[in-house]
Amino acid sequence: MDLGIEGHLNGSRGFFRFGADAVCYGQAVGNTRPYVNGNLFDALQAVRLHENKVLLPFDVDQVLNNLRYERYVTNGGSWLEARWAKDAYYKLRPYLPVGLRKHLQRVYLRGWESRTFPNWPVDRSVDILFQQVATLALRASNRDSFPFIWFWPEGRKACAILTHDIETKTGRDLTGKLMDIDDSFGIKASIQIVPEKRYTVSEGFLDSIRARGFEINVHGLDHDGNLFKDRDKFLESAKRINEYAVKFGSRGFRSPTMYRNVDWLRDLNFSYDMSIPNVARLEPQYGGCCTVMPYFLPGGMLELPLTTTQDYTLFNVLNDYSMALWRQQIALIHCGYGLISLIIHPDYVFSSRAQDIYRQLMEDVCKLQSDDEVWLTLPGEVDRWWRQRCEMNLVQAGSGWVIEGPGSERARLAYARLDGDRLVYEIQES
Repeated sequence: MDLGIEGHLNGSRGFFRFGADAVCYGQAVGNTRPYVNGNLFDALQAVRLHENKVLLPFDVDQVLNNLRYERYVTNGGSWLEARWAKDAYYKLRPYLPVGLRKHLQRVYLRGWESRTFPNWPVDRSVDILFQQVATLALRASNRDSFPFIWFWPEGRKACAILTHDIETKTGRDLTGKLMDIDDSFGIKASIQIVPEKRYTVSEGFLDSIRARGFEINVHGLDHDGNLFKDRDKFLESAKRINEYAVKFGSRGFRSPTMYRNVDWLRDLNFSYDMSIPNVARLEPQYGGCCTVMPYFLPGGMLELPLTTTQDYTLFNVLNDYSMALWRQQIALIHCGYGLISLIIHPDYVFSSRAQDIYRQLMEDVCKLQSDDEVWLTLPGEVDRWWRQRCEMNLVQAGSGWVIEGPGSERARLAYARLDGDRLVYEIQES
């Protein structure tokens, strides 16, 4: 794919569009805006195709990184964003009943529906941008298709992972019961453990998780909400977190309360991270990576983004005890061939209403798996596969193509084709 930049990029960064459905952030030849509204410059109208080359009015890599690494986020001006307010809340949080916590969280998140970006309930701006550029490349080259290695093994249409974050002693004590429910559906999950202060973590508890085929990951250090507050203190905490990674045998990390700083994550010795939401309108830290696909962070850690709403948020913040939102998100991710990432806390899922919804969720996920549509697996397996896929090569063999490299026996050849104005995918049979 031969891409170039047409024109002189503006010095200031801002928002613009690339077609109707992809919001971008970065420098562009046209006017950009400091916030998303209905009058954004559409950079697609300024594209030029010339001698097998696509000339764009922006830098694709810059825009992709700005979205996936949340470079577009600016701090809000509310007093609720102040450090003293957050410090006070997280010091009191372990002693606050859920009823009071959810009231405070609703106050903090007031007005979330009025935000215009990232798109709710799933944002695929990054993925749509890739598709738009691929479409332009096909037109510029006068080709009808190009081959690539399909996203998921055995030609599965999407992927799903189930994760359980343990926040409290009560949650720790209910973890075995939650694993019983998972096992009744034939599902294994990753379990994220807070190693300090919140509850004790015995070797027996860890062994009981491993023995049942579940993964163990590290969930911050002490869940106080301050992991990314100060750089020097973060580095001190990172040393202890890395020690727990070795002690637990963990390859994955998730930050408590989904607080994050992608540039600091490189100091953690994990293969993959699960701390960045696709759309973070209902998280304490606003933002979102705008993709439903895994991607690499600075430093080489693989990000498995959270692409669905957390159970706590659904039940206690939105006061929604139905499958409607989860089903809508799963359908959008499935149609986008992405990663369906689910968080369920043993701390909050054992009320009768919540447990009924959880069982419905498991039934829906199992149905997708049984139809050979979705690869239901552990986060660590997604990490292994994505890294293998990145190391595979497409090699021309006669009039066709073959995939070479470790793990290629599970890989499938696919073609991106133009169907009118749409880019469609065709997966070749094994």
